[in-house]
Amino acid sequence: MSLTEQLLEKQPVRERRISRFLAFGAAVVLVISTLTTRLFYMQINQGEHFAGIAQSQQVVTEPIPSSRGLIYDRNGVALVTNVPSFSVKIRPADLPFSERPAVVSRLATLLKMDPTQINMAIDSNPGSRFDLVRIAQDVPEATARLISEENLVLPGVEVVVEARRQYTYGPLMSDVLGYTGPINAQQLQQLASKGYQPDDLIGEAGVELQYEQQLRGVYGAQTVERDATGRQIQVLSTVSQPQAGDSLVLTIDTRDQQYAQQALSWAMQASGSKLGALIVMDPQTGEILAMASNPTYDDNLFSHGISQADFQKLLTNPYQPLINHALASQYPPGSTYKLVAATGALTDHKLTTETTLQTYPYLSIGPFRYYDWNHRGFGRINILSGFAFSSDTFFYQVSAMLGIDRLAYWAHQYGFGQPTGVDLPNEASGTVPSNQWKMDTLGQPIYQGEVYQAGIGQGYDEATPLQLLNAYCALANGGNLYQPQIVREILGPNGNVVRSFKPILIRKLPVPASVLTTMREAARKVVTSRMTYNLVDLPLVVAGKTGTAEFGLPDKNGHLPFHHWFVGFVPKNGDVSKPDSQLAVVGFIYNVPALGNPATEMVKYFLQLHYGIKQDYRNFYLMKPG
Repeated sequence: MSLTEQLLEKQPVRERRISRFLAFGAAVVLVISTLTTRLFYMQINQGEHFAGIAQSQQVVTEPIPSSRGLIYDRNGVALVTNVPSFSVKIRPADLPFSERPAVVSRLATLLKMDPTQINMAIDSNPGSRFDLVRIAQDVPEATARLISEENLVLPGVEVVVEARRQYTYGPLMSDVLGYTGPINAQQLQQLASKGYQPDDLIGEAGVELQYEQQLRGVYGAQTVERDATGRQIQVLSTVSQPQAGDSLVLTIDTRDQQYAQQALSWAMQASGSKLGALIVMDPQTGEILAMASNPTYDDNLFSHGISQADFQKLLTNPYQPLINHALASQYPPGSTYKLVAATGALTDHKLTTETTLQTYPYLSIGPFRYYDWNHRGFGRINILSGFAFSSDTFFYQVSAMLGIDRLAYWAHQYGFGQPTGVDLPNEASGTVPSNQWKMDTLGQPIYQGEVYQAGIGQGYDEATPLQLLNAYCALANGGNLYQPQIVREILGPNGNVVRSFKPILIRKLPVPASVLTTMREAARKVVTSRMTYNLVDLPLVVAGKTGTAEFGLPDKNGHLPFHHWFVGFVPKNGDVSKPDSQLAVVGFIYNVPALGNPATEMVKYFLQLHYGIKQDYRNFYLMKPG
């Protein structure tokens, strides 16, 4: 091929390349022109609009947390205070999804946490992705500083200073005080209108929950400037100042609380029980002086940020340490309930103090036998001896005289079958059987044998330790059924009294004073007859009633579990005929088939401690399982 032919053959290729270049150049010019025109439009025509958006993203309004109110005992002893601590939080919107595993892993190492726990906290965030999520509380200062210095490799992570609740006495007051914890989605939905935030800590139990609104205070607000990563640059202005929460002064006496816990812990250990309660009240006012429930927990675990393992340990404990058994658990009250039948029979004129009834080893209804507790009976006795000896066959007859509905009426008068109204959460109602109750509950009428059982605090009867104590307080003070109270005063941030204590009368018992005097004398005879062994030997006058009740399911030998009660009061000047007692106490011990009544020994020990009695009257032999 000649040179001319070769040149002619290459010419079309060159022309195609030039045309392609020209087409590409035209496309580039068109795109640049379009972008330039769009940029000019946005800058000139919509510049102010986008500048406003940029400004709104940089300047935000944030809440200023208020200082949570403090809690004191009746003598001014600080029970709950606030201490500064470091918390680590994450703003999910500022944490790129691709970097999350690395950030979580690094935080887990620094905070010595399980990465799963951090991921769960992020994923369960009740707010939006732009809200901070608390990952860890009460972080050591050195760790907090290290995390702050690593902000470039920990996007979305912030270290903040918060007030942490410090519970001075730890487990001693946990069931009364409760604790605070992170707000959940359901709570936030209910409380958002009141200014609650997704990373708030709120009361979860005890007075921390019951008085959440008073303790919380009112949040303030401030405008802050943030950089592109969401970190705060500066505070621009304070819109409103926060208002500190009110403080609480409790009716609790720390010394009596320590004595109550000491007596309860001893009785449980000595008897082998795993659950019990002891409450002390002033019958003249309804003030709760001590309230102990075992097993318990340390509320400081929650204020420090409880681990998932520790929380699960509390949840899976079969004896439920997170429940205040003094008011949230209910059991058959046993013979302590004979107060109801005796009061009703005397007031309804079914018998008098002179009336005597023949007691027997058992009473029969058809093929069923209802035994006296000693399987012998006590011969012919009156109401005082029937109560003192706690004769079951005596009270079977008294219950039959009253009938189930009248028995239920008198139980309700004493406060059974309904919450006492104490200013603590999760109070149980108890159960008082009647014809209507059984028909509504089981679709059956009450049988005569069930009437017998109801009169001695067995069968369907259920009561809380607080209900039982409150009933005997009404007996001790002459018939005034007061609402138990745990908070004595509410103090404003400046120390002024917002609400002072006043006894709250639920009702005056429709019972003659003479009947109540008789029952106080009967309660004293329980002690002097030595049905409580050597309780009568204490150098003070005590009146009260024991109770032992079967409950639950039989064991492999067919034996039902037992629990024990003792409820009593101390007359001011040693005269039970006068309604002047200023101290009443109830003890409850769960599931101990002991030789004696461990609850009585527990109350005895408390009285020794409270009154400073040096001689030890405890009967250790009676604490042994029988």
